[in-house]
Amino acid sequence: MTKKVATKICIVFLFLSCNIYASVNEEAILSDDYPNTLSEFGFFSDQAKQIPEVDVLSYSLITPLFSDYANKNRFVYVPQGRTAEYQNNDVFKFPIGSVLIKTFSYKKMNVNNSEKQLIETRLLLNKKNGWDAVTYVWNEDQDEAFLNIAGKTILTEYFDESGMPINIRYRVPNKNQCKECHLKNDSLVPIGPKPRNLNRMVHYSDGPMNQLLKWETMNLTAENHEDIPAVADFTNSNESLDKRARAYLDINCGHCHSKTGSANTTGLYLNLNESNKKSIGIFKPPVAAGRGAGNFKYSIVPGNPDQSILLYRMISDEPDIMMPESGRAIAHQEGIDLIREWITAME
Repeated sequence: MTKKVATKICIVFLFLSCNIYASVNEEAILSDDYPNTLSEFGFFSDQAKQIPEVDVLSYSLITPLFSDYANKNRFVYVPQGRTAEYQNNDVFKFPIGSVLIKTFSYKKMNVNNSEKQLIETRLLLNKKNGWDAVTYVWNEDQDEAFLNIAGKTILTEYFDESGMPINIRYRVPNKNQCKECHLKNDSLVPIGPKPRNLNRMVHYSDGPMNQLLKWETMNLTAENHEDIPAVADFTNSNESLDKRARAYLDINCGHCHSKTGSANTTGLYLNLNESNKKSIGIFKPPVAAGRGAGNFKYSIVPGNPDQSILLYRMISDEPDIMMPESGRAIAHQEGIDLIREWITAME
């Protein structure tokens, strides 16, 4: 190969590399003003089908947060030349300009049983002054999502395991409601993508690969952390009941109920690393009595789930009783069954 030919190949390679990483609009990410439409960010090559650009990677969680049985497509973007740093027992520390993308949808029953109704896409944007949350609501034509700051109620339906349609008043959160879950030490932070909740095999278009290894090969992280113990899959009955219950409470409750979360004054800490039995709720009286306590004495009464405040609040759908108090309009029956079984099995 001549020097001239080699130089041309290098120029072509650099040109292609620049174009690969030119899809996402980083100016829109860092701007003080939000674009009016989701497409202005350039995250997707086919937005309606949720097909990401080459520099945006889809990801999934082993045990995800419950949101009224909505399906979720998750994606991550990290600026070229930057990497997310590992933090022990916490979400990766993402560099400025990173984005976490989550689209909520419901399956619609049609001839091929595959159509989706896209509801909303939430973005967590890591800006110069910290993380910022913004939501885009999909239109009826399902070809664009538009900026929504004030929140919205959407009447829709989902289908249970038997295929029966269930009506639901789906609530798109307003901007301030995002802070209720994503607050840590008075700052907005991501919740889901902790290494332990990502350590799983995923089938990509180029074959199966451990998700943390994929993040490394995509240069999202400097190294993979496959040696980190993975969190339990709360749906997998072959795993320990205690680990499944703790994983479920960690992702659904632990971000608020921790020493750094918005519910830190309750003394009820449901994050995975909490080991004090009383802090987890065992024979722990509530800090404030009232309707939320249901006239019960303790958050968890071992062997007696029906006398446990924790389960009582999970079952309720009343705004001043139910937990979590944001992010759901209906109860999660599978989660209730798991926590009932967990408390029943306690000695």
